[in-house]
Amino acid sequence: MRVLIGADTWAPDVNGASYAGQRLAAELAARGHEVHVVAPSRGLRSLPPRRVGPVTEHRVRSCRVPKPPDFRLCPPPGLRRTCRAILRRVRPDVVHVQSHMVLGRMLLTAAADLGIPSMATTHMIPENIIPAISFLHLPESGLKKLFWWDAVRVLSRAGLVTAPTPLAASMAEQGGVPGPVLPVSNGLDLGRFRPDTTGRGPAFRARHGIGEGVPLVGFVGRLDREKHVDELVRATALLRAGAVPDAQLVVVGDGEERARLGALVRAEHLEHAVTFTGRLTDDEIPDVYPALDVFCNAGTAELQSLVTLEAMATGKPVVAVDAGALPHLARPGVNGWRYPHGDVAALADRLARVLDDPDGAAELGAASLQIASEHSLAATVDTFEELYRTKARPVVPVRTFRSARRARRHADTRR
Repeated sequence: MRVLIGADTWAPDVNGASYAGQRLAAELAARGHEVHVVAPSRGLRSLPPRRVGPVTEHRVRSCRVPKPPDFRLCPPPGLRRTCRAILRRVRPDVVHVQSHMVLGRMLLTAAADLGIPSMATTHMIPENIIPAISFLHLPESGLKKLFWWDAVRVLSRAGLVTAPTPLAASMAEQGGVPGPVLPVSNGLDLGRFRPDTTGRGPAFRARHGIGEGVPLVGFVGRLDREKHVDELVRATALLRAGAVPDAQLVVVGDGEERARLGALVRAEHLEHAVTFTGRLTDDEIPDVYPALDVFCNAGTAELQSLVTLEAMATGKPVVAVDAGALPHLARPGVNGWRYPHGDVAALADRLARVLDDPDGAAELGAASLQIASEHSLAATVDTFEELYRTKARPVVPVRTFRSARRARRHADTRR
């Protein structure tokens, strides 16, 4: 098949939607499909199509936005025409967009214009975008309504909609997205993330000055507000003051909260107990998890959390906030523990349960490994291949739909 993937965020962007799309594209190409990707360029000019690894990229002119940092937005003027031109040139069998933002919506509209089957995967909930649209000065409830109003309007243009978890699918349907919204895991390359058999963990610790045998809690991800990494820092202080006096924390990633987190570390006198590695390359990430004794995720806006799955596939116990889709992954007493958002004392208690019981932690890690095996990238791509062949379909072009609706209204007024 010839598959065109549309993404408002793509390499070098660092986020779950970008990584999920890249992994899907690479695996589809590895199976012999012809894969094209339409994504924002890194500047104000569109670029000619070019081969990047196993896929062909079509980069469309874009500009920076205030938030989040480094994110790029394709300006709407002329974008629908640009998308139609790309689709006419590529002639895909299916268009699969990874976002309902500007580029995704224009690709769905262009696909409808040309009668090309389309589908969409939604990787977003309101909490992901509220910080970026706070300039509208609406109450949070108003911003959430605006988000779902826009999402419904755009995703209705897709022949089929999927989401990474049953929770995400249910949230989309409750928000008004026409269902059924199908849950399809983002999938994980289990060949890259696996238990350590080659000493990757000790090597990572040595590179970052973390002693072997030191109880180590870890986090990987963007350092943004909704990730609540400050709770991990405060929990580390409680651990060191009580049950696990030599506990340390390693934080992998970067973001808007980096300076504030550094200040918090200094205020808690944890300079020698917390390591910030900054942003690591994709090749380095598999080395992080084997170094940890427990992975912790305090993010309250996770639709699936690939990093939590990566830690689980490495055989690590997890402690996660009881919010978003994390309850699908962190199962109390099975592969880890959960805690209420904002309850740092409870978080420290759950971490201590793991760090104080190495034998129990090994059992939790084995269960993590089993749960992660249910999210293989191969199974995800099997599902998408089937959906491309059987479920994706053309939809009524937006203009035609609006014209028909106006005609119905006109007829009603004449009765």
